[in-house]
Amino acid sequence: MTSTRKFGAVACALGMSLVLAACSSDSSDSAEETTAATTEETAAEEAAEEVPTELTGSINLDGSSTVGPLSEVAAELFMQEYPGVQVTVAVSGTGGGFEKFCKGETDGNNASREIKDEEVANCEANGIASDNITVANDALTILVNQDNPLQCITIEQANQIWGADATVSTWGEVEGLDIPADFGDTSIALYGPGTDSGTFDFFTDIVNGEEGNIRIDYTSIGEDDNAAVTAISGDVGAMGFVPFAFYQESLDLVKGLEIDGGDGCIAPTSENVLNGSYSPLGRELYVYASDAALSKPETVEFFNFYINNAADIASVAGAVGLSPEQTEEQLAKVATLSGS
Repeated sequence: MTSTRKFGAVACALGMSLVLAACSSDSSDSAEETTAATTEETAAEEAAEEVPTELTGSINLDGSSTVGPLSEVAAELFMQEYPGVQVTVAVSGTGGGFEKFCKGETDGNNASREIKDEEVANCEANGIASDNITVANDALTILVNQDNPLQCITIEQANQIWGADATVSTWGEVEGLDIPADFGDTSIALYGPGTDSGTFDFFTDIVNGEEGNIRIDYTSIGEDDNAAVTAISGDVGAMGFVPFAFYQESLDLVKGLEIDGGDGCIAPTSENVLNGSYSPLGRELYVYASDAALSKPETVEFFNFYINNAADIASVAGAVGLSPEQTEEQLAKVATLSGS
């Protein structure tokens, strides 16, 4: 995956903000601030007693190009706090990552969909038990060129374009679209991820009714979501689908369509994802952790760190953070999975 985000510099700044938060002073409230500082120091000391200050070891993640940028930011921030732990993040797609994960080659798999039954069986055959940990939310976004007059599309209309049996080749052939007549003859050019992508599986399942159900004449961009943005920005008739993060960093290049899942047109925004109205293309993003990985204190602490700082991590990576309810649920899940 290619990304234009400057993770290192921004993550460093964010890391400093996590350490220095609430440090501004006001002389008139010095007594109150002293009390607050003492309380914070006490809390920090208690936390230090629970977590080894000199964690060491390594954590190896692979998988989704959607979740990869989030895990890269989490890894950089975590290693600033725990320099004795090396966290590496690779990208081979959700499916490609599960192949490695189920062989025991990685500690965790970044995934933009839930694990499939055959992948569970593969993991179990190799003695690997795992579960998903939600680390962020996503508004899977259907993109068009900025000069495309369309503003909203229904799931049924998207299926007319993307389904395996689709025959439409121009925008005017799609039934019910709100476009000017003179745009109807514009040819449609389609761009989407490869078959190892969890985004591919999710989109085809939701829009076309079955994972892998898609017309064969679309252009596969593999795990390089930026390639879809580039192609769509240069072709008035182009369309594609990408994770929310890639849409957000390309607002000056492409247009994200509103989605009508049956209750009216809803825009792809963080607020609409968290309130559940961006349906059915809103989704959770995961990192799958193995039981062996969660037997290591450095891995347990990494996932707790990831969840507790999910909002800041997501803001850097362009995704949607966790709700308070999700945060509580995921911390409890890590505790259960690790036996702590």
